[in-house]
Amino acid sequence: MIYELRTYDLRPNSVPDVEALFAAAYENRKVISEMAASFHTEIGPLNQIVQIWPYADFAERQRISGEASRSDGWPPDIGAFVISESTEVFVPLDFSPAMMPGKLGPFFEMRTYEFADGDLPKIARAWEAALPERLKWSPLAVLCSSEENGVNKLLHIWPFKTLDERTQVRAGVRATGMWPPQVVAKKLGLPAYKLLHQQNKIMVPSPFSPLQ
Repeated sequence: MIYELRTYDLRPNSVPDVEALFAAAYENRKVISEMAASFHTEIGPLNQIVQIWPYADFAERQRISGEASRSDGWPPDIGAFVISESTEVFVPLDFSPAMMPGKLGPFFEMRTYEFADGDLPKIARAWEAALPERLKWSPLAVLCSSEENGVNKLLHIWPFKTLDERTQVRAGVRATGMWPPQVVAKKLGLPAYKLLHQQNKIMVPSPFSPLQ
């Protein structure tokens, strides 16, 4: 399983128009394959749409992308609204949940960490040890990694019912001493790892997103 993450930076006040265009075009596109989720940002980088598309592997991604580009109305004509766009491919960690349709939000925190070369196995061990306690507090939508073009990233997405719940969960789980994973790794004598950069954004689902 892989996840293609597509990020669109849009002109101010254009998110509703772009989401409407995507919603109409997606009716034909989802016959070929369905997306996992579509979000727009509320806190962090504004005027941004983030879409996540699941594929079995890179070969399926290439095949479906070609088929979709030949379908009627896809991709939607959003060029007048787009400032920039980017595509990244992530692989879920073995113990990550799969992104499934349903209602988990409506607030989703996407956190992206860059880490040093060779540290992914250390990170995976720490997260696998720490995650059971963290999941007692709130669910995880996905945990995945990317090691492409010299950039190493860890991506995790957390759903919350309210922003107050996010604050309460983060404070509560830290108070247990079993989060974040770096703390657990140190307690258990697991190899240390180095995070080079961290960023987050708060997003809400697009109306047509399978994950809400």
